[in-house]
Amino acid sequence: MENIQTETIRLVEWLSQFGNDPDGGVSRLLYSKEWTAAQKALEQYMQEEGFTTYYDEIGNLYGRLEGSQHPDETIMSGSHVDTVRNGGKYDGQYGIIAALMAMRDLKRQYGQPLRTLEVVSFAEEEGSRFPYTFWGSKNLTGVAKKEDVLEIADFNGVPFTEAMAQAGFRFRDESAEPRPDIKAFVELHIEQGSVLEHEGLSVGVVHSIVGQRRFTIEIAGEANHAGTTPMGYRKDAVHAAGRMIQQILDRAQAYGDPLVTTVGKLEVKPNVVNVVPGKALFTLDIRHTDKEELIRFTGEVTELMQHTARTSGVELKIDMWMDEDPVPMNNRILDVLERQCREHNIPFKLMHSGAGHDSQIMAKFVPTAMLFVPSRKGISHNPEEYTSPEHLADGVQALTHALYELAYQA
Repeated sequence: MENIQTETIRLVEWLSQFGNDPDGGVSRLLYSKEWTAAQKALEQYMQEEGFTTYYDEIGNLYGRLEGSQHPDETIMSGSHVDTVRNGGKYDGQYGIIAALMAMRDLKRQYGQPLRTLEVVSFAEEEGSRFPYTFWGSKNLTGVAKKEDVLEIADFNGVPFTEAMAQAGFRFRDESAEPRPDIKAFVELHIEQGSVLEHEGLSVGVVHSIVGQRRFTIEIAGEANHAGTTPMGYRKDAVHAAGRMIQQILDRAQAYGDPLVTTVGKLEVKPNVVNVVPGKALFTLDIRHTDKEELIRFTGEVTELMQHTARTSGVELKIDMWMDEDPVPMNNRILDVLERQCREHNIPFKLMHSGAGHDSQIMAKFVPTAMLFVPSRKGISHNPEEYTSPEHLADGVQALTHALYELAYQA
């Protein structure tokens, strides 16, 4: 176990040098020189360990160990190589490193697998350089469309198409069918939450990824003099917004887990001390693992907001600009993960993911499941992101045992 801990940390530090920034974090954005250097370094490492490597058209990197009896049945694992700006050392890249270590060690111990093992380093998941997410997994599954990115550019005005061409990649052939050979995908990731840490567990077996609905709520009242407008005559946008927010959050607390609801942004106009606010805007993020519950809750809070707007004498505009269904993981793959954790005495729990991952894209096309390891204080997308060597090693062990069952057993 100590060797796995040491090796995992060594590889995490090694890969983190590609995009290491002065603040101690990692900035490795899609198609940047740091991104290119990381993919090339991973490619070389894979080749040195006996993997056959290749890129697809858009820059996903694969390392392949051909199956002896079922080469056309692929068991895949990996994660995304890109980071947010000044991110941590574990988000994404730990999943790639763990998959490499697991497959490498299985090959050393047992030789050629019966089914093909393949590690993937997805080109992009975060959406940190361009306003588009899951570019890697959406291309692998055939979801991404050329027109989605033709007109977008990064924060410096560099067009997506130009950055992709400079990195040496191109659009995939959209007439080609998605790969039929992938029979299972397992992604190992840091939790990016604090559930496992609080419960003192090493591994989470993820049964579903939450659905999300996001809204922008605009309230139009009437701006007026703060001293001469009696309280009963006011059309105060902030008062209405405050009532709505309290009602929404109180209702969410009454629902309980796994529902979570967040008001993350609040704007007021004219935003001065001596004027009754005429306009208010706030955002709403609602997440649940059950689609029907997600729909029911959003319907309830919509009615609450509409009622409050009527009784407050203000106008209300509700814009739902994101609507993603919950994504369940595959029961057969979940059974494998649970069984291997039990057989090897790895403390785990079944849990859901409150954040999005490449697995939610893959799961719609390929039998998919996820493993989590703890995140200290739940911190992620931050240089302070940290998972202990012991927990990193437990994650690698759980993944290794699962891949053995999937790829080496008849």
